[in-house]
Amino acid sequence: MSGAVIRPGLPWEGAAAPAAPGAVPWLGLAAVLLGTFLSTLNGQLSTFGLADIRGAIHAGFDEGAWITTAQAIAQVMVAPLAVWMGSVYGPRRVLIYAALAFAAISLLKPAASDLAEILALQFAGGLASGFFIPLTIGFVLKSLPPRYWTYGIAIYALNLETSLNISASFEGFYVDQLSWRWIFWQSVPIALAMAGCLYLGTNREAPITSKPALDRFGMLTCGSGLALIYAALDQGNRVDWFNAAQTWALFGAGGIILISFVVHELRSQHPFLDLSVVVTPPLPAAMSLIALLRLTILSTAFLIPTYLGGVRGFRALETGQTLIWIAAPQLLVCLAAGYVLRRVDTRMVACGGFLLICVACLIDSHGLTPLWGSDQFLHSQLLQAVGQSFALTGIVFFAVQNLRPAAALSLGAVMQIARLMGGEAGQAFIATFIRVRSQIASNLIGLHVNAGDSLVQQRLQIYAAVTARAGDPQSGPERGAAVLGAVVRSAATTQAVMDAFLTIGLFAALAMLVMVAQRAPPLNPAAPRGLFSPAKETPR
Repeated sequence: MSGAVIRPGLPWEGAAAPAAPGAVPWLGLAAVLLGTFLSTLNGQLSTFGLADIRGAIHAGFDEGAWITTAQAIAQVMVAPLAVWMGSVYGPRRVLIYAALAFAAISLLKPAASDLAEILALQFAGGLASGFFIPLTIGFVLKSLPPRYWTYGIAIYALNLETSLNISASFEGFYVDQLSWRWIFWQSVPIALAMAGCLYLGTNREAPITSKPALDRFGMLTCGSGLALIYAALDQGNRVDWFNAAQTWALFGAGGIILISFVVHELRSQHPFLDLSVVVTPPLPAAMSLIALLRLTILSTAFLIPTYLGGVRGFRALETGQTLIWIAAPQLLVCLAAGYVLRRVDTRMVACGGFLLICVACLIDSHGLTPLWGSDQFLHSQLLQAVGQSFALTGIVFFAVQNLRPAAALSLGAVMQIARLMGGEAGQAFIATFIRVRSQIASNLIGLHVNAGDSLVQQRLQIYAAVTARAGDPQSGPERGAAVLGAVVRSAATTQAVMDAFLTIGLFAALAMLVMVAQRAPPLNPAAPRGLFSPAKETPR
């Protein structure tokens, strides 16, 4: 990289003043990172344990599908409010109350007796947990010296990724060994620990004398518009997208509300959200890259469970034994990523991560067969673990390097929106892609399965002999045909997952090209002294 000097307005200018007596910065950092971990983990646990939750409250498939949606749309809706409250009351106070509220709500959720009650509690829990992630980045930048920012951001990335990949193991253990209620109860001690760390590790913020104007209309339209679009994405695959009036209504209403929000913010003298943060390069590219990365992370958090559950019949606990290989090395990987970020251009770090993700996806797309189990995914998932950590830390720190101090909280909200909306759009795309490709593959395979074919008849006879019930040989042919149908579906699902891995690999390659095209960031505030020459400013 060429040399650089610190320019006026960069985020590290005057940042991270020495902690006041009684404050323990690392304890406060642990608190907000617990919140990041908890927010993602809770949503994933509800997803993996949804069948058990539906059964407990006697809800059907269609209405029960809104259980996870209720929490996620509340997190999207509250993100704008989190920015304003963090700037008015301070992150410490807001996060303490949000953590205590989330603990209380999580304790009450298993007591819900019907769908309406669980939906209301899920929505309330989403409102509380929706404060965690938007306030994290600003807290990291304000609480740590610049030389430690890379490690703080790397641990932030660790929380987002690890919680996605350990959810299946946790949910399987709770359902098999304890009770489905622990899907919610596990949040209680974590939320209380978060509140305790904030109380003990951070000092009370000084009273704010000049509070920013409360833009009620802007907050309401931004949050509700994004929430409606999120709901459309989350429910679209279930109702076959635009073949249902519900999808048209949700997308249409959400789009109109967002347009009114943008018009209002451009004309308002006191907008609550600094839209310049969203449109000033290179942050739009950084947010797009975060959304693309959330799509690539689904190659492990969604595709592997789909394959192991649909083809091999694995339960959640058995699926989690595969995904844990992504979570287990993350601590060492994130520390390595933080170390590298201090010495290497952030664009190179992110590109290296995307390259590893691309290689991992290509390995799975070319080698996957219906005989694969947990062990066969080991090598590719270790590559995926390293790639995800390096890509996410590189992107987030690249955004931080181009950030102005006043926009720290706005960046947190924008990142939360990009994370949730990008992840949901990616999951909706992959779920629809898997369904359509499975149908196409099943049809193509079925064209070669003719009842009169000698090989098909021979296969049916073998299946019939193996599956016939003792004392009831007449059941053999019918059960043999069912087994053959299951084999066809298994092959079709395997082909669809292979195609999805290849597609995600292409998205990772696209993200790498986008990152390469970005201009060099300003001076790295975390770089060791002497590594960069302050002779001239980085060209922009």
